Amino acid sequence: MLDNKPGQSDDSNISDSSADISVRHRVSQVLPLFDDFLLFLKTNRYSSETLYNYERDLLTFARYLSDSNIPFEKVDKKHVAYYKAYLLSQDRVVPLEGLKKQGELSGTSINRMLSVIRTYLKYLIDMDQSVPVAPESVKLVKTIRQHPKIAEMSELIKLIEAPTHLEKDPRAAARNRAMLETLFATGMRISELVSLSRDQLDDTGRIFILGKGKKERFVYLTDRARHFIDAYLRLRDDRLQALFIPYKGRGVVSAKKRISTNYLQERIKLYRRQLRINVPISAHTLRHGFATYLAESGANPAAIQILLGHESLDTTTRYVHTSDRYAEETHHKYHPLKDVR
Repeated sequence: MLDNKPGQSDDSNISDSSADISVRHRVSQVLPLFDDFLLFLKTNRYSSETLYNYERDLLTFARYLSDSNIPFEKVDKKHVAYYKAYLLSQDRVVPLEGLKKQGELSGTSINRMLSVIRTYLKYLIDMDQSVPVAPESVKLVKTIRQHPKIAEMSELIKLIEAPTHLEKDPRAAARNRAMLETLFATGMRISELVSLSRDQLDDTGRIFILGKGKKERFVYLTDRARHFIDAYLRLRDDRLQALFIPYKGRGVVSAKKRISTNYLQERIKLYRRQLRINVPISAHTLRHGFATYLAESGANPAAIQILLGHESLDTTTRYVHTSDRYAEETHHKYHPLKDVR
């Protein structure tokens, strides 16, 4: 059975420490209109997870400028290039994560952080503020398109079913099983999952989602997922609207009311290790597997695009094309000279 680490409650939402607040106050002074920019994002209904990522990435940039004694108004293309090298180094620090040393970032992560700077610079321009470099001069780094590994269906099923067997607390077992079933049934993002409310569910199994970039779409529960959600809700004796709630102790529902993305990601890691699954699995892997195995079954890529909430079909095809088995079957089935004559 899996237990929480000593001193760690089921509720793993991150709260602001006094140290974090001090870091924000000190480092954010480097960037003009920093707090206004975050307020702009919030009023435009960016998700709390996106807000956190923007704040963390900008504070990392601000700390780099502060430690390098580079005033923001003096930043030029050379400094941007140095910042890229800093992100590639092993000794960078992340202000909102305890100023601890981090491992090497991938090209995708670096590009995300550079894109945040671009967005911030564009905001300053919109606010009639002067900027030291044009947003388009912040060039992204080249990335190597890797062939993502998707766990075998049998392994994904084992992981989805793991809470039932590995959690001691029946409430956590039922809730976590329902969350994993929902992720794989719908292909939704983890941020969308933890934001779900009871009133978003109906008898048809259709869920209305306001997703990334405020894009609206429907996702659909399978009968199996609905079964485990119903089983979880039968254990609930509260009237909270949040669909997935954290617990503290033996019977007190946390005032924070919603489960955190960090909690579920960490639990998935624990399940994978306990099950000795070699291929890395995360909440995003379940979303990826949802698309890949739909494609393997012959689903239309345009339909998968709608279900995933992708703006571009090109993004969806990256999921569809990850399946070597699907490519092989397509070759054998459709090649014009496949038969011996």
